[in-house]
Amino acid sequence: MKKIKLGITGCLGRMGQQLIKSSKKNKNFNIISLTEIGIENKNINGLKIQKNSEKAFKNVDVIIDFTIPKCTLEMLKIVTKLKKKVIIGTTGFSRSQENLIKKYSKKISILKAGNMSLGINLLMYLTEIASISLGSAFLSKVFEIHHKHKKDYPSGTALMLGKGIAIGKKKKFYSLLGKKFLNKKTFPYSKKINFNSLRKGEIIGKHEVKFSSGKEIITLSHEAFDRALYSEGALTAAKWLINKKPGLYSMRDLMNFK
Repeated sequence: MKKIKLGITGCLGRMGQQLIKSSKKNKNFNIISLTEIGIENKNINGLKIQKNSEKAFKNVDVIIDFTIPKCTLEMLKIVTKLKKKVIIGTTGFSRSQENLIKKYSKKISILKAGNMSLGINLLMYLTEIASISLGSAFLSKVFEIHHKHKKDYPSGTALMLGKGIAIGKKKKFYSLLGKKFLNKKTFPYSKKINFNSLRKGEIIGKHEVKFSSGKEIITLSHEAFDRALYSEGALTAAKWLINKKPGLYSMRDLMNFK
């Protein structure tokens, strides 16, 4: 099989570095482009770091992006002209930015996920099933823990799980979006979906979805111990996306959940 030519944005970030490590071990990929804001001409294993530009992305097959929303949208504007495929693992997008990504996906193939872990995406699916099965008699809330360096909250994964609850209730997510707490020891259930985010240490990631009737509580959870599971998931997504037509895809499509 011909190797997929890979571009990695935010190559000096935590996920950028992990993607480089995982890509080297994966026989399906060859990294040919690395980009980073504010840093140029530095080399990683003989490959010069560039800024986001047509020159940087001209020869790639697919770009994997774990950066910040502003950088992601800058990159999408460039690669849409070049008709490249994109994996987006960046989180923290506003509603207007989400709509802009949908607009770009009409021209190029984009797979976007708040979390690239196969396990987390299974949790999302189970959350939908639980939400459907338990119905309106149960209130729900989402708790997540990440390392102290993570800036956005709730995490993209927590919001993704909230959307799973909303899908199960057949309601729009933003109509059910409740309060967003940070570093609280406890937080309440409500008729909407409340979120609590804890930032401490070097924790890779832990997520819980709780459903309560007042008489019983059902907890669905996932804990990550190695950041490589995200980069390996992103590479699996990139390999899957390479033959897909323009559109906005998710890990759900990759895993063939109904």
